[in-house]
Amino acid sequence: MPEVLLSTHDLKAGYGDFQALFGIDLTLNRGEVLALIGANGAGKSTLLKAVTGLVSCRSDMVRFHGKEIGGQRPDRIAREGIALVPEGRRLFRSLTVEENLIIGGEHAKSGAWSLERIYSLFSILAERRKNPGTALSGGQQQMVAIGRALMANPDVILFDEISLGLAPVVIKDIYAVLPKIVDSGVSAILVEQDVSRALSVAHRFVCMQEGKISLAGQPSQFSRAEVTAAYFGT
Repeated sequence: MPEVLLSTHDLKAGYGDFQALFGIDLTLNRGEVLALIGANGAGKSTLLKAVTGLVSCRSDMVRFHGKEIGGQRPDRIAREGIALVPEGRRLFRSLTVEENLIIGGEHAKSGAWSLERIYSLFSILAERRKNPGTALSGGQQQMVAIGRALMANPDVILFDEISLGLAPVVIKDIYAVLPKIVDSGVSAILVEQDVSRALSVAHRFVCMQEGKISLAGQPSQFSRAEVTAAYFGT
């Protein structure tokens, strides 16, 4: 039986009077990449925010290593071993590449990821370590955001719209490092609008529509037409 690291149970969450998630049940196993797909407004980012404490929910709605963590502060959840690569990268504008990376490791668990290993994964960052993080290209900034998350040596890393706004060649380079990240012992949830690319690297996927799960399973279990129907609700 696979080891479940992270799970949600009847997860409901939203913003004020607006409910964005309606009873989401999903699991992430050790050593797995889970793709979370769906159109804009489907609830994908809200789900990640609920898992990381950025959106409130009941404690029993999110479990990590079997422990209830729903509704905890984001910093406490991060220290438990869940790291987020946020949509839009959100680097610290006043800090260099290296300083942005070091911040990610301030409360790190022990593990394999270090500055040296990040620079080995993304050699361009080693060359530009003293540059302001926001002076880099969009793809290089995404590399910094990924490296910052890895510096915490998480058990689980959440990628929110990893390819958004990036050139195809850059997206290809970033996706190429995902197997190395997973091989290091990090499990991942990948939020992505590019369905084909997401399914090409995922062990399993969950398709969301209007805050609910419309389809879930292994990519090989379903035809592209079935996935498209679940994506658009046709």
